[in-house]
Amino acid sequence: MSTVPLTRLLAPADQMVRQWLRDAGIEINGGRPWDLEVHHPRLYGRILRGGSLAVGESYMDGDWDATRLDQLLYRALRSQIDTRLSRIPEHWLALKSWLMNRQTVSRAFHVGQVHYDVGDDVYQAMLDPRLIYTCGYWAKAGTLAEAQEAKLDLVARKLGLQPGMRVLDIGCGWGGAGRYLAQRYGVSITGITISQHQLECCHQQAQGVDFDVRLQDYRALNGQFDRIYSLGMFEHVGVSNYGQYFDVVRRLLAPDGLFLLHTIGARCPRASNDPWIERYIFPNSYVPSRAQLAAAFETRFVVEDWHAFGPDYDRTLMAWLANFERAWPALAARYGERFGRMWRYWLSASAASFRARELDLWQVLLSPNGVPGGLSEQR
Repeated sequence: MSTVPLTRLLAPADQMVRQWLRDAGIEINGGRPWDLEVHHPRLYGRILRGGSLAVGESYMDGDWDATRLDQLLYRALRSQIDTRLSRIPEHWLALKSWLMNRQTVSRAFHVGQVHYDVGDDVYQAMLDPRLIYTCGYWAKAGTLAEAQEAKLDLVARKLGLQPGMRVLDIGCGWGGAGRYLAQRYGVSITGITISQHQLECCHQQAQGVDFDVRLQDYRALNGQFDRIYSLGMFEHVGVSNYGQYFDVVRRLLAPDGLFLLHTIGARCPRASNDPWIERYIFPNSYVPSRAQLAAAFETRFVVEDWHAFGPDYDRTLMAWLANFERAWPALAARYGERFGRMWRYWLSASAASFRARELDLWQVLLSPNGVPGGLSEQR
């Protein structure tokens, strides 16, 4: 059994943090883009006491900076600095998750109010023209708009969309995906969202195409659909509700139908959401592991395809960050510097997590009873 030297336990906070960073190839006040520039000496104690929550909050408060925040956080994750930080906020969040279902119907609309309704001008500046707020597909794309259109065509190919099909979009965002698929493939789209701002935008997107949009939780849905897809919504379902979610999809899907789930995935099961993400970005969210996801649908569906392309999310997030930085001078007066630092930290930390392969992006294609002979390659 290894022991920690007493001198290490008694080391001042700044010495411990400096050594952790040095192990990751990061220097304090160094000259490289990923080196950490300290603005306030309280930083070291905050990080030791507060873990990942304090790292994000101290950046928001201006205690530190880095020219390339994404590169700094990538190096920190690859060296597993996060495993040395205090886990108290994470343990507290895990206990709350164990004691209660944080994604009940009554809580379902909270993330819409906190995140998706933050301000359409932010998303209009950051995203592609269709406001697609999920990972793009960059295999043959050169721009963000091309990557998002390629992703939508990828979804259509996997689902085998044909004119006249009834298609359900669970978590339809600002309606760009629904409008594109209805217009391009001649399908009838029903979309649901938990955001009032998104609903209003969807009503505009629905003009002139067969696209019906509702402000509704997925558990309240009825009807039957030939195809169902969900792009970037499953992270708000919560592990306690996975069984119910797939039961709802199975109930709504025609016997010969297909369901495509597009979701972020974690390399390993987690006890809870990251505390900083929980407080500032996506309350009541949870990223599934492969095992958790498979356990939820394996008795309900047959897996026709499981496609992983997590590195594409790194590139998507960096494109969003570049757009946000270009637009920030026009947004700063309305939102304030702390919001700008929060948004920058979130995009950079997310990109770093995909780059470090702590997170992945999965498209899983499911059928109720299995497609005879399987499906041909659709990528």
